[in-house]
Amino acid sequence: MARPSYMVVDLAALIANYQWARQLAPQAQTMAVVKANAYGHGAVACARALQPSVPAFAVACIEEAMDLRDANITKPILLLEGTFTADEIAVAAAQDFWLMVENPLQVEAILNAHVCRPLKVWIKIDTGMHRQGLHPSKIKGYRAQLMASPKVLDEMVFATHFASADELSNDLTQIQLQQFLQTTKSFEHALSLANSAAIMAWPKAHADWNRAGYMLYGNSPLDQDHPSSQGLKPVMQLWSSVISMRQIETGESVGYGQSWHALRPSTIATVAIGYGDGYPRSAASGTPVLVNNQRASLVGRVSMDMITIDVTELSETKIGDPVCLWGPGLNINEVAQHAGTIGYELMTRMTQRLPIRYTD
Repeated sequence: MARPSYMVVDLAALIANYQWARQLAPQAQTMAVVKANAYGHGAVACARALQPSVPAFAVACIEEAMDLRDANITKPILLLEGTFTADEIAVAAAQDFWLMVENPLQVEAILNAHVCRPLKVWIKIDTGMHRQGLHPSKIKGYRAQLMASPKVLDEMVFATHFASADELSNDLTQIQLQQFLQTTKSFEHALSLANSAAIMAWPKAHADWNRAGYMLYGNSPLDQDHPSSQGLKPVMQLWSSVISMRQIETGESVGYGQSWHALRPSTIATVAIGYGDGYPRSAASGTPVLVNNQRASLVGRVSMDMITIDVTELSETKIGDPVCLWGPGLNINEVAQHAGTIGYELMTRMTQRLPIRYTD
């Protein structure tokens, strides 16, 4: 016997989404972003599935990169935030980690490091997001210092990150693109601009290297329907089962705090999933779920281990019936809207209590 809550991760869909990203930008090299445990899908399993197809991976930090190396992932790995301490630079050189450089201290640390072989460096330029990156006016000087060092390969990459590429009517993306191209036009280095949203909706941002993240996992980051979304296949499914049933009368409440009251005699099903598994506590009454592939609604507050749903219209519901929290027929982005968040957060907050079933 086991608690009936689990995730399904479809590795064939993951590979198909990567191929779709390549198809949208065939002239670019496309790396796979597997930071945050591959957005909650399991970084090692996802990287193993993708490794035959991808030229490189990207993660947030050296700890994530080492987990991949320990699992015999041999492709180059870009550290998107660079290094945090100087001792990481020698490790990066030994392990073929590529370093994003976004501040003067990181430049200085590379110039002073003892490395076993030259490093591949990506220079991040702040074109308007104002979160990380060197100011455009400083790029020429820092680039010259790095290029003069025998510790740095000549094959440098210039990169930036878009703040609002998911918002198709936002002019900032075009402004950032122009700032980036103006800053880099006098240098003959590879360029990298496009995250998932830009791969899907901003063709002018397709350069030498694209960084596919959220779209790999089968969901669109865009704020409106777009033809490029049609090629995505959801990778993560979240499942549980009905574990209890009851009838309540008009006016009776369900769950903590009496936040929901029945407007009619109702049938309530309890499902073994909660915020202890990563299901969002902020999900409001009315959030959709699928019971036997039919829509029902969350009622009452999400608790640590359980939710309650109104199945009054689904008269044949019984204990043991499967419940899909998101997956086929119920997009994670729709659930996220009801929870006041985004699909990215729902994916990455899954807890270790949930077993993962990989399919290929």
